[in-house]
Amino acid sequence: MSMSGSSFGRIFRVSTFGESHGVAIGLIVDGCPAGIPLSEEDIQKDLDRRRPGQSDVTTPRKESDTVQILSGVFEGTTTGAPIGMMIPNTSQRSKDYSDIKDLYRPGHADFTFQEKYGIRDYRGGGRSSGRETACRVAAGAIAKKILEHHGTSILSYTTQVGDIRGQHFDASVIETNPVRAADPEAVDAMVDLLTQCRDDGDSIGGVVETRVTGLPVGLGEPVFDKCDAVISHAVMSIATLKGIEFGEGFAAATMRGSEHNDPFAIENGDVKIENNKAGGILGGISTGADIVFRVAVKPPSSISKSQKTVTKDKKATDVEVHGRHDPCICPRVVPVVEAMTALALVDLLFLQANSQLK
Repeated sequence: MSMSGSSFGRIFRVSTFGESHGVAIGLIVDGCPAGIPLSEEDIQKDLDRRRPGQSDVTTPRKESDTVQILSGVFEGTTTGAPIGMMIPNTSQRSKDYSDIKDLYRPGHADFTFQEKYGIRDYRGGGRSSGRETACRVAAGAIAKKILEHHGTSILSYTTQVGDIRGQHFDASVIETNPVRAADPEAVDAMVDLLTQCRDDGDSIGGVVETRVTGLPVGLGEPVFDKCDAVISHAVMSIATLKGIEFGEGFAAATMRGSEHNDPFAIENGDVKIENNKAGGILGGISTGADIVFRVAVKPPSSISKSQKTVTKDKKATDVEVHGRHDPCICPRVVPVVEAMTALALVDLLFLQANSQLK
């Protein structure tokens, strides 16, 4: 059986291809309307936020992640045809993985890929590598342009690293610090923790929050394709994420209905949601309030500390994963979460266009 599951979306559909240490990675975006101004610079801005080697607290692997638009754009404008893009791999060091090709790295997809397909690309994880997410970011940049046309914006940021939680929100500082935190007072402690983990040969997890503003009422289908369900599917397809919550999330388990329910009010003749403890979604349909959700980011699995594992021929051994790795993936997963959120919302937006006879 061939590898499937490399596409997302129904009307606005994205398919990705490529491996971590192959010649290139790439994608095809199908269902993009004609007439959208689009350049490689538009895509590159978000790719630069995801690329490796950004700071002392990210992997030192140097990839420019330079995108090439191959099709679907003419004279700076989308044509309605499929948009093909490619990102060359230029800094592969496959020899870093030659000593672990016959064993399973704890926390990685080595074992499950081997069992499922009978073969695996051990060079950086191949198809299961986080490098594939560059394709998602490239597609998400197009989706964000479509959402901007409708007055919708998406902002993700780090709210927690380890046990250090930000207490304040300042959007202006997110892109000015190496952890992409929204609380400037928490940055130094977060960086110190990441530095300590890196020096210890270890890693740490965290939490990334997302706010979607300007989304119209009505997005989301009321049964299986609820707005929060589609966003969850999109976002949780990012391998490093282990949990998601909307609005009050798991805190709702300790609340009474009188505490959790969002009162309705009239403001300038329009129905508005007060408090927004539901996170901008009721009955799987957007309310017009900000969509707010958080994701739990696991600690990166590649660490140089010695760990117990087994080989493909079922012999016990120890492993130390050397190479170029992130002590925490939160700073680089931020643009990926934004991208997958945008892809989900554009698909729902296009579905919504067919929901009523105008």
